[in-house]
Amino acid sequence: MAEGTYKKGEGLNLFKEIERYNGEQERLRWEGTFDEYIEKVIENPHIARTAYQTVYSAVTSRPDFFTTGPNALFGAEETTNRFIDILKAGAEGLEIGKRIIILVGPPGSGKSTLVNGTKRGIEEYTKTDEGAIYAIKDCPMHEEPLHLIPKDMRPMLEENYGIHIEGDLCPQCRENYGGENLDTEALKNVTVRRIVFTEKDRVGVGTFKPSDPKSQDITELVGSVDLSKLGEYGTASDARAYRFDGELNVANRGIMEFVEMLKSDERFLYTLLDLTQDRVIKAPRFSNISADEVILAHTNLTEYLSYVQNPKNEALRDRMVVVPAPYTLRVSDERKIHEKLIGQSELVRKSSVHINPHTLETAATFSVLSRLADSKKYGKMQKLKIYDGQETDGLTQRDIKELKEENSNEGMSGISPRYVIDSLSTALIQEGKTCLTPVDAIRALRDNLDRHPHTRDMKKEDKDALKDDLMAVKAEFDDIAKKEIQSAFVYSYEETARSLCGNYLNNVEAFCNRTKIIDPITEEELDPDEKLMRSIEEQIGVSDNSKKEFRSELLMRMASVYRRGETFDYRSHPRLKEAVEKKLFADLKDMVKLTTSAKVPNEEQRERIRSVERTLIEEKGYCPHCASELIRYVGTLLSRT
Repeated sequence: MAEGTYKKGEGLNLFKEIERYNGEQERLRWEGTFDEYIEKVIENPHIARTAYQTVYSAVTSRPDFFTTGPNALFGAEETTNRFIDILKAGAEGLEIGKRIIILVGPPGSGKSTLVNGTKRGIEEYTKTDEGAIYAIKDCPMHEEPLHLIPKDMRPMLEENYGIHIEGDLCPQCRENYGGENLDTEALKNVTVRRIVFTEKDRVGVGTFKPSDPKSQDITELVGSVDLSKLGEYGTASDARAYRFDGELNVANRGIMEFVEMLKSDERFLYTLLDLTQDRVIKAPRFSNISADEVILAHTNLTEYLSYVQNPKNEALRDRMVVVPAPYTLRVSDERKIHEKLIGQSELVRKSSVHINPHTLETAATFSVLSRLADSKKYGKMQKLKIYDGQETDGLTQRDIKELKEENSNEGMSGISPRYVIDSLSTALIQEGKTCLTPVDAIRALRDNLDRHPHTRDMKKEDKDALKDDLMAVKAEFDDIAKKEIQSAFVYSYEETARSLCGNYLNNVEAFCNRTKIIDPITEEELDPDEKLMRSIEEQIGVSDNSKKEFRSELLMRMASVYRRGETFDYRSHPRLKEAVEKKLFADLKDMVKLTTSAKVPNEEQRERIRSVERTLIEEKGYCPHCASELIRYVGTLLSRT
C-alpha cells in the first residue's frame, strides 16, 4: 500500500499523515544563495520563466486540467481551447501577452469556474519539481532573482546561456541591494528561496473585487504608505516606508483576477493601461514598478457590450482580448454540470434523497432548449438532439457547422444552471421527499419562473416562450417514460428487438435483391413479408412511395458495416432503432395500458407490475418510489389514448 493511503476499516493514522504532510512542506522550503540559483538556471533555463509561461505550463501539464476536480468545466471546449491558445501566444512572447484576457458570457456560464480552476491549478503546479518558482527572499513582489543582474550584462547571459531576462527590481529590493551597484560577493550571497503560489497567503495570485467606489481605494491594487515606518524613514517615497501589498503587487509572476471587471470604477481600470502595455505598475511617489502577470478578468455580456460601445473606453478596450464563455448547448454536458452542483448537496451526498435516472437529463433538456435559436430547417428539440449527437444520421460535420452558424450568439442567453439547481433544491427540501423525479423537476422549474430573480422580471413573451419549452420537455419525457415501461415490460427486450430487426432486415434484403425468403420451419420459399415491413416503417413515417429508397439505404448501410468487420443490429441505425422500439411498444400497448391503469389489478397484473418494478430498480437505477411513480404516470398517459 502506497505511503499516505489506508484501507477503509483500518483507521487513519492521523499523526503519520501529518508527518508526511510536514515532510512535503519541508521539501518546498528550499533556500540558497543567488550563486546557487544561477547554477540551477544554467542547468535548467525553464526555471526562469515569465508569468505566461508559468500559467501555460500549468494548464497544459495534464490533458484533463479543465475537466476534473471541483472546478471542472463541461461543454466548454471552445472556451478553454481559446484561453489556452492565448496563453501559448503569450508564453511565446507575442504581443497578445500584453493584453487583458477577459471572459465574456452570461451569468453561470463557467467564467469564475475557469478562473478558479486556473488559480488552483497553478498553485498545485508550483508545488511540483517542474513548476518550481524561486524569488528573492523577503521581496514583497516575489522578485525574479535574475533581476539582480545589471541590464548591460543581460545580453551576454542570453547569448551564452539562452537566458532572456525582462523586468527590473522592485523599489524595496533596490533599497536593500543597491540597485545595479551591488559588489560581486554580496550579489552571490543574496538569499533566494523557493515560493509556492497561493491565493490564501497572497503569493503569485491576486484578486480584485469591485465594491462601493466611494469607499474603495486604489491602494487595494498598488499598495500604501506604512504609517508605522514613516517616522523612521522620513518620507513616503522611501521604499522601506511603503507596503507593496496591493493585489497587483502580490500577483507579480502569476495571475491577477479582476472579478466582474467592468463594474469597477474607471480609476481602477486606468491602472491597467500601463500594466498591460509596458508591464509596469504606477504607485504614488515611485517610478514605474516592473510587474509580470497574467491579467484575467470576467464580466457579463450586457456589461461588456455597454462598455465597448462607449468611445471613451477605447484605450482599454484595445488592450483586451475576448474569450467568449457561452452556456453549453449539449444536454449531456449540461447534465454533468447539474450532477456536479447538486452532488454538493448534503441530502444527495448522504443519499437521503434519491435522484431519478432521468431527472437531471430532463432539467438539462429544458436548460439547453431555452438557449437555442429557431432554425430554418429543424425544430428546437431536433436541433438539441443534433447538437448532443443523438440525431446525426445523414448529417455531415459541415451541416452541423452551418446549423451553428445560423445564429452565432447561441448560448449567450437562456436558462442558467443556477436557476435549475435553485429550482431543484426547492423540490429536494420538501418534507417527506425521498426521491426527485422528472415530474418533480418540471413542476419546480415551472413554478420558479415567477419567483426566481433570473426569470421573475422577464417580459411576458419571454416567459411564455420558456413555458412552451417546458411543455416540449414534458412531451419528450412522456416518450422516454413510455419507452422505459415498454423495455421493462418486454421479456428479454434486447433479444426481442434483435429478433424483430433481424426478421425485418431479412425481408428487406430479399425485397431489394428480388429474391425469396426461406421459411425456417417448412423451408418453403416465400415472398418478402410486405405487411411486416410496412408495420415497422410506418412507425417512423416512411411513406409507401419512399419505402424502396429507405430499404435500399438500409441495405447499403448494412453492407458498409459488414465490410468493416462490424455487426449491424437495430441500434446501428437511429431511424431503424426508433422504428423497432415503436413497433414493439405498439404491439404491447394494450397489455401495458390494461396492466398499469387497472384500479384493482388481478394477481397476474400485480405480478407483471412487480416484475416491471424489479427491472426498473435492478437494471435502470430506479428506487421503489420512482419506479412505482413511473408505472402510474405511464398508465395515466396511456389511459388518455
